[in-house]
Amino acid sequence: MARIIDGKAIAAEIRGEVKAAVDQLRAERNIVPGLAFILVGEHPASQSYVRMKGKACDEVGFHSVTDRLPASITEAVLLERIRSLNADPSIHGILVQLPLPGHISESRVIAAIDPSKDVAGFHPVNVGKLVSGEETIRPCTPAGIQELLVRSGVEISGRHVVVGGRSNIVGKPIANILLQKQKGANAVVTVVHTGAKDLEPYLRSADILIAAIGKPEVIRGEHLKPGVVVVDVGINRVEDPSQKNGYRIVGDVHFESASKVASAITPVPGGVGPMTIALLLKNTLQACRAT
Repeated sequence: MARIIDGKAIAAEIRGEVKAAVDQLRAERNIVPGLAFILVGEHPASQSYVRMKGKACDEVGFHSVTDRLPASITEAVLLERIRSLNADPSIHGILVQLPLPGHISESRVIAAIDPSKDVAGFHPVNVGKLVSGEETIRPCTPAGIQELLVRSGVEISGRHVVVGGRSNIVGKPIANILLQKQKGANAVVTVVHTGAKDLEPYLRSADILIAAIGKPEVIRGEHLKPGVVVVDVGINRVEDPSQKNGYRIVGDVHFESASKVASAITPVPGGVGPMTIALLLKNTLQACRAT
């Protein structure tokens, strides 16, 4: 059976490091990292995510604020609010919770954030720096994946990493992070997506597989090479009458069959998920230190 890569434990380790750094910043420079959340509308999942992020800020000693705005807000008003936060010296990071209502352009909103406060790592300036290998704020989930691998002792350099999915949130950035000629990277990277007529040859060639396809349990053990390291980014609800809420959460990988073939694997939940918030905190600390 595969070794389980415990994202909860690694995320807790990172949060502990962030808290220690915050205590030091407060003592030496009288600075407290500040993170602002903008939540537009009443999307239940978005509200839950923002609550969890706010709680994490409290745990590490951040100053955090949440702007709860109606779904009917105009784009112009939202952009003005972002400009106000850009100018606020007590705020070092700004995170606009996605998705936004259809009448608001996500790309214009993201571009309005000061790149130095873009702790989600989605601003075009930060994306460009990431691609070119410059030091920058990196998207939280992909950066968390790299941390999972490195802190679990997985060798990345020279290995064949297959990324399933090409989203701007996970697929593209993790491919760019891991192909850089840097410590904790330097991999040979293949990105496979729906344009492929047959996914199996790509999946079977992976030394490290990062699954961000968005389909429940579509990757099974028989698709994998023995000894592969599997990082499952998927979060999917599937009906399950045996559960009190009527569903269970599964990844893009069929855990039971894959764990019999892989050398190491992340669970869902408890793998990549906790790392996203941990890296948001780390990114905000980075932004604060840069001021």
